[in-house]
Amino acid sequence: MTTLFVNACLRGPESRTLTLCREYLADILDVEEVDLAKLRPAPFDGQMVAARVEKQQERQWDDPIFALSKQFAAADDIVIGAPYWDLSFPAALKAYLEHVSVCDIVFHYTEDAQCEGLCRAKSLTYITTCGGFVEGANFGYEYFCGIARMFGIPETRFIAAEGLDIVGMDVEGQMDKARAQMAKLKQ
Repeated sequence: MTTLFVNACLRGPESRTLTLCREYLADILDVEEVDLAKLRPAPFDGQMVAARVEKQQERQWDDPIFALSKQFAAADDIVIGAPYWDLSFPAALKAYLEHVSVCDIVFHYTEDAQCEGLCRAKSLTYITTCGGFVEGANFGYEYFCGIARMFGIPETRFIAAEGLDIVGMDVEGQMDKARAQMAKLKQ
């Protein structure tokens, strides 16, 4: 069983989100990591879209432009690690999703024009940390709930450590609350 870890923790080793992700993934044997800080996915522009559409129409599925989409579709489980930035997540993660979201790989349309997901994953786990308290409005997680539905992933799960930049906050206590969430998911 392959777990795909999409690492959008752009601050690297200083990232508290990455700390939680590494702990969550520690006992999973088969993890494929996509490190967005290294990958630096370019957002699609008109020319890139046209080139990809041409390759889709010609069914050139072995072209490297489809590699991230095929990897995402084939994963048995998906973990997204993304800090809470500007009401959602880092822009690199959105650019990555532009590369992943390919009709006839991660989703398609049925004869009656219904979107149907093609991903193999049974769950998508979204791990984040926040400087303040988001109070149930993590638009990054909500976005991924929509992506999961579109791509046919039946379960989404959320882990968050919040309030980490508030003066006087027990940061380790907040991280421990997230660790408790992770432990419950692994039972």
